[in-house]
Amino acid sequence: MSRNVILLPLCVFVLAACKHLAPDADQPAVIVNPSDASRAALQATVNNALGKDVMLAGDALTDTSILIIERRIPSTIEGSPAKGMAMEDPVRFTLMSNGVDCVLVDERDGSRYLLADTECKAEDGQPPN
Repeated sequence: MSRNVILLPLCVFVLAACKHLAPDADQPAVIVNPSDASRAALQATVNNALGKDVMLAGDALTDTSILIIERRIPSTIEGSPAKGMAMEDPVRFTLMSNGVDCVLVDERDGSRYLLADTECKAEDGQPPN
């Protein structure tokens, strides 16, 4: 009897720990009700994914599920853009709703980042979850 009492809570804990986001439930999404916390979560997630600080607009991912980060073109001393080609490809992220979760997908390698404190909904034209 005591063995079953110990195993039941252990099984519940393991099942909760194994929660994962099934990519087949993803739907392109936009952020709704953006807040300081959701903006901070998005900023921190993108910075972490890229390994550097980037500038994001305050309304990023509120109109479209696509976020494109382009390399900043350096300026000359006079303030005009430096001449030459930017050889780096832009980095593309897609926001997905997966049940009640908002997941940012790095399109370079498919890595997935759960956005804390963020509410999203399926993009217009997409069926709801």
